[in-house]
Amino acid sequence: MSIILEKSFSPDKYRALWQVEDFEDGIRLDQFMMDILDTWSREQIKKKIKKGDIKIIGRPHPHRPNTKVREGEKIEMVTFPEGIEDEYWNGEKIEFQKHPEILHEDDDIVVISKPPFMTTHPTGRRLFNVATVYFEDKYKKTVHSIHRLDRETSGVLLLGRNPKAAQEMTAHFENDLVRKCYFWMAVDQDEDQKDSFEANERLAQSEPGLKRVLIEAYPEDSDQGKHARTLFKVLHREAGYALGLAFPQTGRQHQIRVHAMVHGYPLVGDKTYLGGYELFQRFKDNYATQEDHDFMEIPRQALHAMALRFPYKGELKIVKSPIPKDFREWINSKMDLDIESFEEILKTEIEAYFKTFDK
Repeated sequence: MSIILEKSFSPDKYRALWQVEDFEDGIRLDQFMMDILDTWSREQIKKKIKKGDIKIIGRPHPHRPNTKVREGEKIEMVTFPEGIEDEYWNGEKIEFQKHPEILHEDDDIVVISKPPFMTTHPTGRRLFNVATVYFEDKYKKTVHSIHRLDRETSGVLLLGRNPKAAQEMTAHFENDLVRKCYFWMAVDQDEDQKDSFEANERLAQSEPGLKRVLIEAYPEDSDQGKHARTLFKVLHREAGYALGLAFPQTGRQHQIRVHAMVHGYPLVGDKTYLGGYELFQRFKDNYATQEDHDFMEIPRQALHAMALRFPYKGELKIVKSPIPKDFREWINSKMDLDIESFEEILKTEIEAYFKTFDK
């Protein structure tokens, strides 16, 4: 596969440039692009060629899909938003919050409350509603992702504004010096009604291929998967649901969601671990039924990165993000709960957790 020569991102356009290698000399332009864009269909690529969004530099365009490329030529592709990142719920397009709230900002880092459906950095077809892209456009310079949150997960996200700061902060994550706290809302399936528990199930990708999106849990003493540990606090139960906090001690993919599900607390709105793979696929392919929507209740998994504590410039800095608007609306529709008073309880629990590391 050709190596990318250049790429640039903005909220309005993505541009990439490749060079044709000797082994690609003489192949069709659409085949050249299919080898690079393996998640795109041939029809999608043909449309972009005919439109002029994919072109051979130095030749008149638009080209035909069967135009032959030659060694050393440069191939440019531009992509525009055009609805490729749209999400729908009950047949209506979800309006994204495209301007993240800034919780802390200086010359070295920016800490935001990432909105749901915003990715941390560009990946796949997610090229525009992206945290690093937003701030690169704002600052007119490269912004570095230091850790990541799932696209549907909202909350505290830390980004680096220069390579030195990004390297230092990344080292803090790698050396287990950063403490994280997440707020969650779940269907209460816990027969033991535990107020707190520790999850140590080992985690691994289910299988290659389509089901690689699934993470499997294995017993703590298993030789399968990787070590993972999450501490949970259940702080309110009502009407068959539970609200609480999660404190991940490791950073495995989907860790909180899988551990919560295994212990009887599948997250509301979690298409993968509450709904299952088949339901996940129906939403992914945009043919989820009304029953699917009713079962999920909300458009996204109910997980919010509520607080982050990290070493910064000789001090321990704590940044917090309150319960997001869509979660507050769901709580008000299901529970008789004073959210402001409940947030004070959350604040006390978070502070107590952070203090355990000061002893």
